[in-house]
Amino acid sequence: MEDFVHLHVHTYYSILDGQSSIKKLVDKAVADGMKGMAITDHGDMFGIKEFHDICNGVNKQRKKDGLEPFKPIFGCEMYVARRGDMHLKETRDDQGGYHLIVLAKNANGYKNLIKLVSNSWVDGFYSRPRTDRHELEKYHEDLIVCSACIAGEVPAKILKGDIAGAREAIEWHKRLWGDDYYLELQRHEVKDPTIRANRETFPLQQQANKVLIELAKEYGIKLVCTNDAHFVDKENAEAHDHLLCLSTGKDLDDPTRMLYSKQEWFKTQQEMNDIFSDVPEAMANTVEILNKVETYSLDADPIMPFFPIPESFGTEEEWRHQR
Repeated sequence: MEDFVHLHVHTYYSILDGQSSIKKLVDKAVADGMKGMAITDHGDMFGIKEFHDICNGVNKQRKKDGLEPFKPIFGCEMYVARRGDMHLKETRDDQGGYHLIVLAKNANGYKNLIKLVSNSWVDGFYSRPRTDRHELEKYHEDLIVCSACIAGEVPAKILKGDIAGAREAIEWHKRLWGDDYYLELQRHEVKDPTIRANRETFPLQQQANKVLIELAKEYGIKLVCTNDAHFVDKENAEAHDHLLCLSTGKDLDDPTRMLYSKQEWFKTQQEMNDIFSDVPEAMANTVEILNKVETYSLDADPIMPFFPIPESFGTEEEWRHQR
């Protein structure tokens, strides 16, 4: 069995979309023998400090037990403006954007990720917090990037039949990140005929995957496999489905409402091996990414404001004497 770590994970900080408790995710990963994991919430980094602190707590015990530390990877699933400029806020295409998994490689990469995400909210927000290629180029150092789900630029263009556009996107990302750019495979196959779930996604994933595997070989880019995790265990699928109804304002029995495939649980290493047994290198490359990531602390002393006291207020010594 190939070792595997999750690199595409949503927590309850992917508001009204992710359901997973960070502690439960970490506990499940550790219990399954994973060496680390990433969190990549939609457009935000709200859960990073909680993730950092939980992993620190786990690692204190692991150190006592003589075990290797569990490594957190700090990331974000960002939205990249479809028309190339996050300042464009005019058309339906400008709402949201292509998905992109962005992971911090070290402390400097973490700072660059903070800048990208902060700017996406301050300057790029239009329905979603968006970045663009100009920003990605400006703050690209020490980041690892994966092409994301079928809403990512490369797979989306493949599915539209725009192979030239997919090639251009691959070449741009490869030129910027080199060996730190990976093409991402997902397989959310619904095998249970009794559940109400999205069965359209898997054929599209397979269609995109076929071309992604071919392009990866042609361009010398490594593959990585992920599961788009939105809840912790398989049994949480129905509860997550209820959450989506709250998010979209739809009734549970609405025949037209959005559905997930209900395969979006935080799968074990064995489950991922079963799904991607034909591409073991994509499994192994998840650990390669983990090994590229450095361990660093996010702890810092509080930054207190400085308020200069006007001379007319007198000095502290004078105030003490008056009291």
